[in-house]
Amino acid sequence: MVSDFEKRAVMDPSGFVVLADYVPGILQEIRYYSTYNFIGDRIDGYEEPCALLTIEAARALKAVANEVYVQGYRLKVFDAYRPARAVKHFVLWGIEDLDLRMKPYFYPDLPKQELFSRGYIAKQSSHSRGSAVDLTLLDMASGKELDMGSPFDLFSAVSHPDSKAVTEAQYRNRMLLQHVMVRHGFKPIDCEWWHFMLEDEPYPDTYFDFPNASAYLRR
Repeated sequence: MVSDFEKRAVMDPSGFVVLADYVPGILQEIRYYSTYNFIGDRIDGYEEPCALLTIEAARALKAVANEVYVQGYRLKVFDAYRPARAVKHFVLWGIEDLDLRMKPYFYPDLPKQELFSRGYIAKQSSHSRGSAVDLTLLDMASGKELDMGSPFDLFSAVSHPDSKAVTEAQYRNRMLLQHVMVRHGFKPIDCEWWHFMLEDEPYPDTYFDFPNASAYLRR
């Protein structure tokens, strides 16, 4: 059965761009294209391991990339636009009580059903509006990601940006990322240090469902 939400999902990608076209050299590890994610399968709608964003969000992220580059860092993106069908995949997975394959890696301390109630997984995601991004910083000198105290998509209190369970150095790294993102128009959330959304997003009430693949934008 097709839900009302799915019926309203928009298939028009005309307001979107391929992020790498706007920010040459940006690093990408699109986790939901791979099987290394909290579900353990490639997620529905991810046809290519590339990041797509609205033009407005991509422009703002380019300014972020330019600022951190002169400080010796590069941006590394884990997820950006997320088709509505991917969110449906998350929700259906949440209903399946027995699928706990990735629990030791991504939610070791929480019952699976609490991932939604605690805000780690949304039944309607800001990513589907096209102006949200999950990312971190890579130190160009060492070639390694900055130590943020917890990995991407670890659903735990330690991943909250203001967690007291991380070291001072790890907290400074989180704030380095957060402050530069906020300066360029993004806002954080309180449960994930890696997630930011463009505050002045162009489609605040629209959820998109075209596949995550550059070919849909270059036709």
